Amino acid sequence: MAVVNEQPILIPGPGGVIEVVYSLAGQGVLSDGGYCAVVCHPHPLHGGTMDNKVVTTLFRAYRELGIPVARFNFRGVGGSAGAHDNGVGEVEDLRAAVGWFAGLTGSRKVLLAGFSFGTGVVSNYCVQDARVAHAVLVAPPVGRYNFAPVSGYPCPLCVVMGDQDELVEASGVYAWAESLEPPPAVIRIPEATHFFHGQLVRLRTELVEVLRRQLVNV
Repeated sequence: MAVVNEQPILIPGPGGVIEVVYSLAGQGVLSDGGYCAVVCHPHPLHGGTMDNKVVTTLFRAYRELGIPVARFNFRGVGGSAGAHDNGVGEVEDLRAAVGWFAGLTGSRKVLLAGFSFGTGVVSNYCVQDARVAHAVLVAPPVGRYNFAPVSGYPCPLCVVMGDQDELVEASGVYAWAESLEPPPAVIRIPEATHFFHGQLVRLRTELVEVLRRQLVNV
């Protein structure tokens, strides 16, 4: 089901056009915070798109808080031009999406969220842009990407994990999260698998509460 006032658009990107869907701010407790949010989807070579249900759940969480939010297809997916670039070009796609959306909304602070492969893109980008004020990492495959920047994450984090994840080892993610300084907020959903089947409402509800708390002083 589409979000109210959800708008599709093609924007310029480093590999050609990038397909974006966005929703401008509505009423919510953080609608006057000067934020905008951008959400990154899972692996393009395994069916990941911006219409993935976890991605659209993240999209709705920001919308519920009154934050302008966008999601987009990485290069080579859907209406986005180009070809998959193993997470390198995808960071540049995110840069283009953030630049365009922050400009459109006039936002001073950028919030990022990623699911699975998208968490690697978010992690690599957030250390490059001082506007990034918060990041959400859902089911981060920490053994496959460089998730811990040498200098540490420059912003508060929220890590979301399902204990029944069949693709990412949950215990490894929790151990990694505990090793970070400062420690992130962790949303642990015992019944959830990698794609959070049957747990999407809980994911959104718990994430909204964490964002409400973490963004108060950001």
